[in-house]
Amino acid sequence: MIYKPHKYQEYCIDRVIRDPAVALFLRPGLGKTSITLTAIHELKYHRWQIRRVLVVAPKKVAEGTWSKEAAKWDHLKHLRVITVLGSEKQRLAALEATGDVYVINRENVPWLVNLYGRNWPFDMVVLDESTSFKNPQSKRFKAMKLVRRFCRKVVLLTGTPSSRGIMDLWAQIYLLDEGKRLGRTIGAYRERYFSCNTHGGYFTEYVPRAGADREVLDAISDICVSMSAEDYLELPECIEHEVPVILDPKSRKKYAEFERECVLELQNAGEITASTAAVLTGKLLQFCAGAIYDEDKNVVHVHDCKIDAYMELIEQLQGEPCITFYGFQHDRDRLLAALRGTKLRVRLYDGVADEDAWNAGEVDVLLVHPVSCAYGLNLQAGGRHVVWFTPSWSFELNDQGVCRLWRQGSPYDRVIVHFLIVQGGVDEDVMKAIRERQTTHELVMNVLSARLMKV
Repeated sequence: MIYKPHKYQEYCIDRVIRDPAVALFLRPGLGKTSITLTAIHELKYHRWQIRRVLVVAPKKVAEGTWSKEAAKWDHLKHLRVITVLGSEKQRLAALEATGDVYVINRENVPWLVNLYGRNWPFDMVVLDESTSFKNPQSKRFKAMKLVRRFCRKVVLLTGTPSSRGIMDLWAQIYLLDEGKRLGRTIGAYRERYFSCNTHGGYFTEYVPRAGADREVLDAISDICVSMSAEDYLELPECIEHEVPVILDPKSRKKYAEFERECVLELQNAGEITASTAAVLTGKLLQFCAGAIYDEDKNVVHVHDCKIDAYMELIEQLQGEPCITFYGFQHDRDRLLAALRGTKLRVRLYDGVADEDAWNAGEVDVLLVHPVSCAYGLNLQAGGRHVVWFTPSWSFELNDQGVCRLWRQGSPYDRVIVHFLIVQGGVDEDVMKAIRERQTTHELVMNVLSARLMKV
């Protein structure tokens, strides 16, 4: 296929070629992968400025997205893309193979840095979904920080760079400029742009000072390109549809008791942390879905109210394909059991083969965990319905998940996103959180505070 870039794509290609470090904060559907590969091709084969490129990506994206994109366009077909995945033996063999672009999953970055050390062989590094490096305490960030000085060119790619606020930006920008714009340490960044609030010794939150958002964005504007798909592409209409789920009286009573016992148990445990608060809300989400894990990881069935609502929704779709996002393994298992009695073609998403089958119209219901499928996958050809069986606290996962269908090239005039929401349950808090786009930490802690006051 002949590549005819849009004007905005030409601009982004030029920035990658020209700038030693640049972040492309482009919304899903704007072609981040083709832009980057085109720039890599120009840099290597026409300007001779780079030799080996490393792309770090989520595992499912690393498995097929980059190689498929290179094979798609005529001008990139001779670009050799090597996937560095699998066992250590397989990864080592891949690194020995002759190639231009080496794609590795983000979990193996520390292994790769430890393997090469000062003999780092990649003069260009692309961090696909750079929010994977937003935590400055993570092993992957610390590893990449060690080899940053050996990279002549660094490119960040993501559509949601700060879904939880400007705190997410420091580590990502550090890997671009080594601290020149936002400070050399996360402590200095916090001191300059945030107020520190400690809540009764239970937890500490950092709140941006007045005007901090604008100051930070101004400071990094010269090395960041931000564009929205809505501004440059003709996208289908995106409609959100909340499906109210009403618990039967018995289950409603059980939920109230369960919620009270969990909150009181947490309250009596002493110090409340974001971790324990997340455990509590996780349990409540499981209860809303209809089953929970006990202390021994056994699945305890609670109710079928949400399963019943889901099956009614599937029936209303009248055979139209849908992607269904689930949150827990017992959700997946119960959905599979419920769908088994239908004539629908049901498939669990596991990789490239499932992506191809969906886009080919061979799947009626594609069951997906949002973490495995939220980034970089083009699924718009297979359907127009997205169902969230279990809502997620993460605005980023919600946003990226919906954008698997809501993107350029969709054959549909609208994409419909269905949320199954238990009325009076924590599901409603999650939906409010998604809309407000607050940080996960703040959301969880705010919800916990509300639950404590309620009980």
